[in-house]
Amino acid sequence: QVQLVESGGGLVQAGGSLRLSCAASGSFLNIDPMGWYRQVPGKQRELVARVTSSGSTMYADSGKGRFTISRDNAKNTVFLQMNSLKPEDTGVYYCHCNAQLYTWSSTYDVYWGQGTPVTVSS
Repeated sequence: QVQLVESGGGLVQAGGSLRLSCAASGSFLNIDPMGWYRQVPGKQRELVARVTSSGSTMYADSGKGRFTISRDNAKNTVFLQMNSLKPEDTGVYYCHCNAQLYTWSSTYDVYWGQGTPVTVSS
């Protein structure tokens, strides 16, 4: 019941910047938290950053000081500003969220976007 659509990926030189966006749509009561994961061939999908509806953020060590996650609660949209990009940042970035669907259920189900590729050249 939740669809996540990412955008903003692309090809950029090392040292450049990109801003990823992810918009959630569908039928749900609450969506918390929202975040971004990165996956490269041969490796597991890893958390990059997440943000709660109250604004609490968490970053993986790889992005600390370079990445900033933010959220527009009114539009159910999450952003990832990536600065000083490195070739190691290359991968497919997936939007992620937990969403509460029903008033009578306290369960937050997990949803994933389709992914947006980011390639950082050296």
